[in-house]
Amino acid sequence: MSHFTTVQTQIRDLVCLKEALDDLGYAFSEAEAGQSVLVRGYLEQQTPADLVIRASRTYDVGVRVTRNGVEFIADWWGVETTRGVTEAQFVQAVTQRYAYRKVRRELAARGFTLATEETTADGAIHLKVRRY
Repeated sequence: MSHFTTVQTQIRDLVCLKEALDDLGYAFSEAEAGQSVLVRGYLEQQTPADLVIRASRTYDVGVRVTRNGVEFIADWWGVETTRGVTEAQFVQAVTQRYAYRKVRRELAARGFTLATEETTADGAIHLKVRRY
């Protein structure tokens, strides 16, 4: 019986996802073209993915690229037990940081520069931009 559970996301840009993971301090490795990497779970169970995020010494979070976006696959009990991060917390943190990176990339592409950035007590990020 597998302990792996999949969470579908709206994430589509792998470059921004990798930047978000770097920002959050997660080490990851990517599969070579046409290959896959293995995600570790309970009792050494493994499942293939396109990218593997090292959540702890014994548990990983996998990233699978689908036509509907990226999905995370993990043994979330193991991730929570060894890393102290629930599925919801992980997905929320990565999604927020991904959105931040995506917005910054899109703003730069449209000629905007960051004027100020503020993170509120509730974790919301406010960006003020300008274009000359």
